[in-house]
Amino acid sequence: MGDRTLYAGLSFWHGTAGDLTPRAGLDADTEADVAIIGGGLTGLWTAWYLHERDPALRIVVLEKEIAGFGASGRNGGWCSALFPRSTGSLERAHGRAAALDMRRAMIGTVAEVGRVTAALGIDCDFASGGTIAYARSEVQKRAALAEIAEAERYGVDEIEWLDAGEVHAAGALGASLDRHCARLHPAKLVRGLAAALEARGVRILEQTEVTAVSTGRVQATRGVVSAERIVVATEGYTATFPATRRRILPLYSLMIATEPLPPEFWDEVGIAHGQTFTDYRHLLVYGQRTADNRFAFGGRGARYHWGSAIRPAYDRVPRVFEHLRRTLVDLFPSTADAAVTHRWGGPLGVPRDWHAAVTYDPATRIGRAGGYVGDGVSTTNLAGRTLADLITGTDTDLARLAWVNHRSPDWEPEPLRFLGANAGMLAMSAADVEERITGRRSVIARVMGPLVGH
Repeated sequence: MGDRTLYAGLSFWHGTAGDLTPRAGLDADTEADVAIIGGGLTGLWTAWYLHERDPALRIVVLEKEIAGFGASGRNGGWCSALFPRSTGSLERAHGRAAALDMRRAMIGTVAEVGRVTAALGIDCDFASGGTIAYARSEVQKRAALAEIAEAERYGVDEIEWLDAGEVHAAGALGASLDRHCARLHPAKLVRGLAAALEARGVRILEQTEVTAVSTGRVQATRGVVSAERIVVATEGYTATFPATRRRILPLYSLMIATEPLPPEFWDEVGIAHGQTFTDYRHLLVYGQRTADNRFAFGGRGARYHWGSAIRPAYDRVPRVFEHLRRTLVDLFPSTADAAVTHRWGGPLGVPRDWHAAVTYDPATRIGRAGGYVGDGVSTTNLAGRTLADLITGTDTDLARLAWVNHRSPDWEPEPLRFLGANAGMLAMSAADVEERITGRRSVIARVMGPLVGH
């Protein structure tokens, strides 16, 4: 896929991100101090903070397609403090102090992304308005209040309850408001960051497929990069390398965007610029009001494909797009006549224990980061800062966070991986049905909770 018009068709975000003409690729052997595999947000943020620490470093970023091709450019645009594992789950795994340190680091990361993008002049529509999570049944209201109570118990996150009269989704009994989230345009962010790095002398080699990684050596289809230190930042695409096929499961998330809607519509539904939204169902949905007044709305529901396969055809599933359309109208009935102008999707990375991680092995001098389970817009920034500290041997609080050098178990071999991943997706959908019928917290969801980071 080398044509800029094809890249523009990847998503609404890519189609409105400016010039997507691929940069030149690797065409001969070369040397670097640090070679970074993957031109998404993890790789680019790592390059940025390494360059800040030592501008003399020769940094090369290698990307199979274009910077921002994958989840970094296609996601829901939530720059949030969300981490795949809940605070309670982190406490059980690492202790209370470590869990709170992780939460504080994530909260600080939202502001850090805003600070850097403003300083660099990256116009990515960054606006901090928080996340509204609607409670549309009594069981969802109890879940919202329990989440608020847990946040108060830990004393770090700022989540408050909004009464029914303060929110305008259909059937909402109220909502929680998490202050620590900003809306942004993800493709503008990642493309702007790539341009800023290139202007500072970082080499970004696009259209460059990496085939193997070993100590000091990155083998690509058209050359070798010899590098003292290497970072692997391939997220869902980690499963395409034979050596790491079972380390990360590529799970598809799909999105739609509507036509721009008039200001009076937004006054009616009560979503301000900068606000993102969701509700308390188990089969996740997420949305934002874009800078040009569209809904960008997404969710789970696409199945996992045998052997962790990733194909362009999997980006578009009519059944899931129709589900998203119905769900948006269910939430906001006045969208019934709004045209859906864009449909897209792509794979995100899921570790077996839903625990994102940053690792660095001083013996091999190879670092890795990922497993964000869809919470990567901000978490990638924290990963980049942490990797920069680990690679340069800088002793900081970030280098001691609980996710540093965490190793998730591998996913099961097929057919167990296929059966388990798709059964889990069906279970989340069934849990929503169970709650609608019984009016009580789902037994299925309680069973599944520990398996999905809760």
